[in-house]
Amino acid sequence: MADSVTQVQTGDIVVLTPAAEQQASRNESMWNADLRPCTLAEHSWPASKFASLWVGMCLCLPTYSLAASMIALGMNWWEAVLTILCGSIVVMGAILLVSHAGTKFGIPYPVFARLWFGTRGAHVPALARAVIAAGWFGINSWFGGQALDAILARVVPAWLGIGWHLGIAFALFWGINVLIAMRGPQAIGRLAQFSAPTLALGALALFAWALHSAGGFGPLLAMPAKIHGPVFWTSFFPSVVGVIAFWATLALNIPDYTRYATSQRAQLRGQIFSMPVTMALFSFVGIVVTSATVALFGTALWNPVQLIVKFPTPVVVIAGIVIILSSVTINVGANVMAPARAFENLWPKYITFGMGAIMTGLLSLAMQPWYVLSTFSAYVFTWLGTYGVMLGAFDGIAIADYWLVRKRRLDLAQLYAPSGIYAYRGGLNPHALLALLVGWAVALTGWFVPGLRFLWSGGWLFSLLGGLVAYALLMQGSRSRISQEQYDAITAPEVT
Repeated sequence: MADSVTQVQTGDIVVLTPAAEQQASRNESMWNADLRPCTLAEHSWPASKFASLWVGMCLCLPTYSLAASMIALGMNWWEAVLTILCGSIVVMGAILLVSHAGTKFGIPYPVFARLWFGTRGAHVPALARAVIAAGWFGINSWFGGQALDAILARVVPAWLGIGWHLGIAFALFWGINVLIAMRGPQAIGRLAQFSAPTLALGALALFAWALHSAGGFGPLLAMPAKIHGPVFWTSFFPSVVGVIAFWATLALNIPDYTRYATSQRAQLRGQIFSMPVTMALFSFVGIVVTSATVALFGTALWNPVQLIVKFPTPVVVIAGIVIILSSVTINVGANVMAPARAFENLWPKYITFGMGAIMTGLLSLAMQPWYVLSTFSAYVFTWLGTYGVMLGAFDGIAIADYWLVRKRRLDLAQLYAPSGIYAYRGGLNPHALLALLVGWAVALTGWFVPGLRFLWSGGWLFSLLGGLVAYALLMQGSRSRISQEQYDAITAPEVT
């Protein structure tokens, strides 16, 4: 580790010195324009931008379907809202813990992962996150493709006569998403600021329709729960974990966004209420609308595309456009950044962010979104529950590394050094790999031991705790840790 100053701290932001940046940029296998740490000028996102980003991402079809599926499971309205709120609050805690690292050091997720998995081992958590994001990319593309198909069917009567018309609409929408995503993260931020108010208006219009059609809140909120006692709890617990898993992906790669924050205060104020409140409110909209479909049509239409096609053509067109905008926003906002960065990190010299976006789109097709959305049980329990177990251990390791092992101190330049202190053994941290296996094993125990089924039902939480505790214990004697004195020696307190 260099004895001279390599980084400068201004307020709660740390950047590389010009000399250290020049030195690090020579390592082409570790550095490119997207993976480098932000400059002080690039820390430009205020709290409002984070709030609009979360509103845009929460007002999406998967959120609507998540809440609506709980009505289909047999919950009443307040049980479903409480489930959404509980899960959102828990996962926001994890998101804020990881956000701090991105803001302080201006690094994207794949570089942050080098800290705990090693300079080469970082590909493991980065690609794991990429696979999940690609799955979500496919899910939102499928929603958007359905909406586009519904619009075309009303506007062009002959459309339904075309073979594979839904597949063609899906392919068109998928292509639109990829093209927009290729424009990069700053374009993603601008899209969120535009779409958030539009999506909010669309949600309010749908809410007003439900109230008018059902004759007010009374008939909707009076619907009793269909599950009680032990049966309710066996649905509630995994449903909360499903909500947590819904945003567990962002709990890992949130540094991709918070790296642009003007300060820790800005990212904290912009995130702490915007996601949980928006999730709860929009889930309530989804619940009211789904309850209205039960009263009007005799069945819970938890897929909103199935609902909008029952309206006159002008409404189908307008609602379809809102759904398309929603799907594009969540796709380019939450589901492209991490995998594009992960693919880019594999070969920084040759793979650009745009190429990574294309690779994400191709991978999403292999995830078969049409199957994931075939039933609410496949959506909530199979998809959300399974990947929640996988990501929980990564979340626990990331939190333990930054807060418990390193105590928010790191050598920024060393993250770009192939043989530096974060290279561990051949670029892989074996302690992180072992902690990952421990986290997974804790949750998987519940799959094989009937009396411990709660470990699997709460997979994300127990996987996180297992990975967190194991990593914190294993890393106590690691030479990659730097003391306060060492940190002060390489860090200038302010720009001179």
